[in-house]
Amino acid sequence: MSPVLTILLLAPLVLLCASAAYALRLVGTTQRRSGVSEAAALAALAFATVSGLLMLTDGPVTLQASAAPWLALRLDPVSATMMLLVAFVGWIVMRYSRTYLDGEPREAVFHARMLATLAAVLLLVLSGSLVVLAAAFMLVGMSLRSLLLFYDDRPEARRAATKFTLVWGLADVALIGATALFWLDQGSVVIADIAAGAQDGLSYAGSAAVALLVLVAALKTAAFPVHGWLTEVMEAPTPVSALLHAGIINSGGFVLIRMAEAVQATPGAMAALVMIGGFTALFGAVVMLTQNAVKTALAWSTISQMGFMLLQCGLGLWALALLHIVAHSLYKAHAFLSSGSAIGAVASVRRPGPVAAPNFKAVAKAFGIALVLYGVVAGGFIALIGPKSAQALALGVILIFGVAYLIAQGLADAAPAELTKRTTLTSLAAALAYFAFQLVAKGLWGASLPEPPVPGALEWAMIVLALMSFGLVAVAQALFPLWAHHPSTAGLRVHIANGLYLNTLLDRLIGGLRVQKHS
Repeated sequence: MSPVLTILLLAPLVLLCASAAYALRLVGTTQRRSGVSEAAALAALAFATVSGLLMLTDGPVTLQASAAPWLALRLDPVSATMMLLVAFVGWIVMRYSRTYLDGEPREAVFHARMLATLAAVLLLVLSGSLVVLAAAFMLVGMSLRSLLLFYDDRPEARRAATKFTLVWGLADVALIGATALFWLDQGSVVIADIAAGAQDGLSYAGSAAVALLVLVAALKTAAFPVHGWLTEVMEAPTPVSALLHAGIINSGGFVLIRMAEAVQATPGAMAALVMIGGFTALFGAVVMLTQNAVKTALAWSTISQMGFMLLQCGLGLWALALLHIVAHSLYKAHAFLSSGSAIGAVASVRRPGPVAAPNFKAVAKAFGIALVLYGVVAGGFIALIGPKSAQALALGVILIFGVAYLIAQGLADAAPAELTKRTTLTSLAAALAYFAFQLVAKGLWGASLPEPPVPGALEWAMIVLALMSFGLVAVAQALFPLWAHHPSTAGLRVHIANGLYLNTLLDRLIGGLRVQKHS
């Protein structure tokens, strides 16, 4: 067996062995129970690190079984990054679980299920063929469902698990369909072969397979309108929420990035991703602002962030989408694991003074300042580094819209000068950071991913639509304090806070609103 293959397999294998030890009750005392799980996760992180170093020295490689070429693993900058990310987050979560689950009667069961889930996710990110990818997705779904049902006496937990199984299982069926269609179109299910074949274009079967991949990504990332299950997984222990939001929910984006060449060869699929992702990002962000509970707000934040990641994929900004996955995973793992101290942290933040609601003039001025600063920074980077794609420039404008909201607060009549200074500097820093991170992402993964397509009529239409949508929502958010106390606004807030009741409709379809008796 190849030494590279041996190292790759050791990361998930050590987790599976530890999981089996817990399941078979081979681990004794409470202290040893928690220590074994953390040690296994740390060992997996070490093997993931060695795999990344091997990739740097030996280059990307696809490892296939000689008797069954459809059994393949892929080690390249994308999979190495995801492997390190999952292993690192997994280690942090298992370390946190030592304290969180201390004294829990079923602690060993929890560790067994968590370790098995981590092993399945590692197999997923190392998949070199669609067959392995589909099998890994099914394993992740089964193990995660068992974690969501850790407190299976809670009706809310059973309802969330039912919805998760429905959505995740439908995505698995779609992925199996895409695998069959790619086999018909290309005669192979190895991801590297499909990527090479996509360079010459796709047939109707290949285009249909890509359409199914878009469906897989939308379902796996809890995109609108099947987002409801993600907001209800708080019934599971906090480490489960951290792992789900940091390392599993972004798997749909990973599928798109892994299959980037085929997806980009289908303009209709790219347009669908822009529309689905853009709307989900806006919808999730608006609903998030109405939430009072910390963890529920974090769940809606994840929905919004995953939508934005799908938008990046639809624009062909694959390296930035992968950077988004890494940054969001690290941030959201920290946010969930530290959510218990969030209220105290917010209360201790030093504020520069009272802030008045900005009027329309202040908002218009704020957006003008933000766009001018962005234009200056973009021009400087283009002069020094070279031209940027229209998609990358448009995405930067969307990000600056969010910063313009902060500037508007600083330009309100009663705002202190210190706040005005801070918000303006924040806009400048955001523009600088955006282009700097672009360079980092391109340096890390640019050689492994296709460049954004040259915009045609359809691509320009999607870019303009995205800019108009995000711009209008940003302006409405900045002006919201002016009409927040109107009676009609209070009613609208209630509807938005409930996600326009789409989750309730799904509950009704699956019978989740009925009183369920535990059996």
